[in-house]
Amino acid sequence: MVVLLVAMLATPLAVPGILEEPTEREDFRRSFLSLQTSDSTIAVRSVPGETVALQLDTRLAHRGGTAENVTLEVRAIDGETELLADKQRQSVGDISGEQSISVLTNLSVERQGSYRIETLVYENGSRVARGTRTISGVEALTPDYADSSVAFERFETSGTNLPTITYSIDRVQDNRSTLNVSSYLTNSGDQAAGDVIVVFRARQADSDAVAATARRQIGSIRPGETVSPAVTLTVPDDYNYWLDAMLVKDGVIIGTATEAANLDPSETLEANETRRDVEFDSGDFADEQSTEQEVERTEPPRATTGSGPGFGIAATLVALLGATLLARRQIND
Repeated sequence: MVVLLVAMLATPLAVPGILEEPTEREDFRRSFLSLQTSDSTIAVRSVPGETVALQLDTRLAHRGGTAENVTLEVRAIDGETELLADKQRQSVGDISGEQSISVLTNLSVERQGSYRIETLVYENGSRVARGTRTISGVEALTPDYADSSVAFERFETSGTNLPTITYSIDRVQDNRSTLNVSSYLTNSGDQAAGDVIVVFRARQADSDAVAATARRQIGSIRPGETVSPAVTLTVPDDYNYWLDAMLVKDGVIIGTATEAANLDPSETLEANETRRDVEFDSGDFADEQSTEQEVERTEPPRATTGSGPGFGIAATLVALLGATLLARRQIND
């Protein structure tokens, strides 16, 4: 018993640390990570042009022990081709305690079609969670350069048949018609907007030859206000035309409208009608000059020589000269 007692007292001295308290680790419990899909969102950061910048707010729920070396990977997969459109991988680090955290990730995709967004969560290189969401109608997003609260007034939405572009004949002279053309612009926003240009043009219906062009500068338009910019276009008579209006902001077309102008009494244009062959004289549209109007009306183009209607001054002079020579010859005879 004496030997046994001596051995019991000597052992702690021979083995260092045997009597020390065991070191307590912070947490020996298993960690659990999950995706909170219902709380995760996808937002549009910007639409530069043909691409869309997306921002994903992914919510991670954690409980249990510390999750070490957590990494989040987000993929955008084309819904039609199943090709990978973009992928981002982001380190989250260690997560401890029972909590929900937000992880922001940016993706860039083309402005078309639909995409499947896949989110993968890794802990120490092992995948522990996966979630999938789908977005569609990306092509309907308006590019930033075309974002404006000013647009052409579309009366068909109100149940009326009023055209977006209207015209009246101001005068007819030398086989040319001068048209007063106007349109309607409405600011549907909550703040004043404007600083846009409306470009009008008359396009011959069967040849698409542009007969005349003019533009108007539009300043500030109050919220909910509708303005009616107008110009004059002088075109060869006895033809039918498409009157085009283009809304331009910072050099970019942000809206268009088209209406028919029937100047040929024998034929009538209607929207979306089938094309057909008609008599067309390109000489009527030769040397046509486009005009740009700010506020004041411009004078109609000067008549020049040609073979079609609207160029009768030169032909009249030639006819008078011929008649004079013929009369003089008869007197001599």
